[in-house]
Amino acid sequence: MAEAWTAIGPTAWPTPWIVLAAAVAEAAVGYPDALHRRLPHPVVWLGGAISTLERWWNRPERPPPARRLLGVATVVLVTGAAWVAGFALQSACARLPFGVVAVVAAGTLGLAQRSLYDHVAAVLRPLAAGDLDRARAAVGRIVGRDVAALDDRGVAAAALESLAESFNDGVIAPMFWLALGGLGGLFAYKALNTADSLIGHKEPRWRDFGWAAARADDVFNLIPARLAGALIAAASPAAWRTMLRDAGKHASPNAGWPEAAMAGALGVRLGGAATYDGVRHDRPAFGDGGEPAAEDLRAGLRRYAWACAAAWAILAATGAAMSLETTWPR
Repeated sequence: MAEAWTAIGPTAWPTPWIVLAAAVAEAAVGYPDALHRRLPHPVVWLGGAISTLERWWNRPERPPPARRLLGVATVVLVTGAAWVAGFALQSACARLPFGVVAVVAAGTLGLAQRSLYDHVAAVLRPLAAGDLDRARAAVGRIVGRDVAALDDRGVAAAALESLAESFNDGVIAPMFWLALGGLGGLFAYKALNTADSLIGHKEPRWRDFGWAAARADDVFNLIPARLAGALIAAASPAAWRTMLRDAGKHASPNAGWPEAAMAGALGVRLGGAATYDGVRHDRPAFGDGGEPAAEDLRAGLRRYAWACAAAWAILAATGAAMSLETTWPR
């Protein structure tokens, strides 16, 4: 077991035990608001850098090919810088007496289990109390659609869709890339995912400049999204059926997997028409049930918590298996 904790160096990637420790620590503490007010979360810094490059390089007078090329340069520059920062930090930690603790602490920066739960719970509380205005305001902080006209079921559906999709982006994919690529892999993934959320859109302003961010994010999430869907669907045959049937309907090659799994697990319908910036978008629907209510959102949070616990169990089992492999007599 000791080897599993000490094998951390500039070229040795974090073991499952270290990824698990980061996940548990982040779920317990998150990124406290008091700290965020004094030292904004690194994702805020990434977003600022991407937005600055977008203002400099994504000028409307430039032809589409030039904007696409500059978008590629933005992705390479930001993700490359993030990877270098992560690799340098891991290399520095390898020289410290308690470097593994620093790696665990740095690993929490890429995870959002606690934050995601808290933001969705902040929607549930006023929704369950019948305060639709506060519920709309809360869900408006985590979704991009227009929320002013949403009824209570529309608010619940928006929150559940965000919970399911963000389970991949904020939990499973960061764990995956931390385990696979160390702090460099984790930081690079967070940079890429942030770029996709800011510029990877199909509207005319970003269609060319954000093309590289959107496509690269699709590739980096191919495996994690399917793992996220499987964890949500675990022990629910209905969820598996719905996920395998409906996941491919989504415009994204990845977002449909956890979203369809959540719809099937709760027996509700997610997706469907939504309005963004005053424009109606006819999106595909997932699941066979009715529109979700507040109690379905509560059940969705429970399902999310169990899915996180299942991910922890897999990390622990993998770490134990690796420890046995290194200590078992041959």
